[in-house]
Amino acid sequence: MLPSNDELLKRLYDDSRAERFGLARDRFLAALERSVQKRFGGCTPAAAQIEEYLKGLHVEDLALACGCCEGIGSAWEEFVGEYRGYLRSAAAAILRCPPGSANAAEFGDSLFAELYGLADGKRGERSLFRYFHGRSSLKTWLRAVLAQRRIDTVRAAKKFESIEGPDGETRHAEIAGSTPPLPLDPDRDWYVGLFEQALEAAVARLLPNDRERLRLYYAQENTLAEIGRKLGEHESSASRNLERIRRQLRQKVEEALRRGEIHADARAKKGLSEEQILLCFEYASGETPIDLSKILGEKPATPARPEKREP
Repeated sequence: MLPSNDELLKRLYDDSRAERFGLARDRFLAALERSVQKRFGGCTPAAAQIEEYLKGLHVEDLALACGCCEGIGSAWEEFVGEYRGYLRSAAAAILRCPPGSANAAEFGDSLFAELYGLADGKRGERSLFRYFHGRSSLKTWLRAVLAQRRIDTVRAAKKFESIEGPDGETRHAEIAGSTPPLPLDPDRDWYVGLFEQALEAAVARLLPNDRERLRLYYAQENTLAEIGRKLGEHESSASRNLERIRRQLRQKVEEALRRGEIHADARAKKGLSEEQILLCFEYASGETPIDLSKILGEKPATPARPEKREP
């Protein structure tokens, strides 16, 4: 499914710096292939769409994750050196405990067994890194995984209640009984719904030309070059403007979720925690589809006025 654009694939491999720990080009391209398959599923996108998707990946992070999944020692040394402290800091924020505390260190380090693939005693075969596809940064993905692990732990604890047996000994009984097990996160649709409402509100507040840029790129799937021609700007300017709009939208969505501006229910009105906000973004970028055509509109309300072309 990868495009036959050897120049692009070579540039992506070079940009990934995968050679620094000996990750072969074919293994990196296999990771790109999995990422594309995950993104487009059973669809048959045009080569231009795939190329635009590949250009937006965090290829250096993807190469590092791929190297770790392959069990390359130097990749693991780099990951541990760069991310162990971050995982512990993220764990402290999620647990709301002081940075450097034993609880934060234990929770942060607990992810290493799953990342290394030791959960079932078969290194690498079940590594969590298999689920990282480079669409977000590795730090964002790791923090979302930690947040989900915390939610799973709290939810599992609530399934049990303490009871006192006839001998006076305290035992634990499962409340769920014979009901089927819960899915990984039954609140996934709730998170995605909040994200979509917050995104729709943020898009509505954009300037007309910025909404048009998003519509052309996401709803009509124009390339950056095509957007540049339609809006009278260079392709590089179209790329920079889209990145600026993405940053602006992310900030506005985070603020709305944090402040409880999306009143879907009582839980949302109180505002979301940082880990819940991360889950909103993680789920929204995953398998659950968001109808961007509906949010952005198939046609602009008024023609966008061409902006001054940069020299």
